[in-house]
Amino acid sequence: GELCAQAAHIPVHLGSMAYAMKSIVNAQNWTDGDMLILNDPFLGGTHLPDVTLISPVFCDEVLVGFVANRAHHADIGASSPGSMPISQSLEEEGLLIAPSLLIAGGERNQDLMDQMLVESSNTTQSEGDFSAQISANIVGLQRLLALVQQMGIASYLNALEELNKYAERLADSALSTIPDGEYQFSDVMDDDGMGTTNIKISVKIVVLGHHIEVDFAGTANQVRGNINCPLSVAVAGVYYVFRCLMPNYT
Repeated sequence: GELCAQAAHIPVHLGSMAYAMKSIVNAQNWTDGDMLILNDPFLGGTHLPDVTLISPVFCDEVLVGFVANRAHHADIGASSPGSMPISQSLEEEGLLIAPSLLIAGGERNQDLMDQMLVESSNTTQSEGDFSAQISANIVGLQRLLALVQQMGIASYLNALEELNKYAERLADSALSTIPDGEYQFSDVMDDDGMGTTNIKISVKIVVLGHHIEVDFAGTANQVRGNINCPLSVAVAGVYYVFRCLMPNYT
């Protein structure tokens, strides 16, 4: 479940998925041909329109990794389509998908697909969106499997380990340029859509060598509207700030 490669953008999508992958994949007994779907904000999701698909990659019956993608769906069953309906509860935001096998051993769970589609106001469009996500994972599986077969499982896994060690050295080098000390800043969100205004976001960053602590104490408590942030999204936002300090190599 550890991250080894991702796209270079959409920090909330990608960072939050990486934060939660290990717990998700360790909770499942994977078989070849599986594809897990979820959007639960408390299990590594963001908000309900962001749907994640996770597929195991088997080579010679050995589980060598996963491919995953997260797509924002225009309609997930909320009272109004789009990103953020005016809502006070998770149920008002649309369909909540607990981690479930959309495809098990290569066989699609049509009952689950129908359950998701019936929540949409445009079934044809939503079915196309889900099909596109499934297809993206299938292509990722095919390409990653081809790479593993070309390199051999042992060489591939060793290369992943060395790649992440290299990334750690780059990160340590970049972070060491930040002077030790304590940094603080506060700002506000305009409103939550439900009448709460000037919602404070406060952060204190303590830098001590390669150790950096980011403390949001002093930030406003949970509000009525739907801008409250799950832990995985808060972590993703912080990760991306430091990612922007890393050197860019192509």
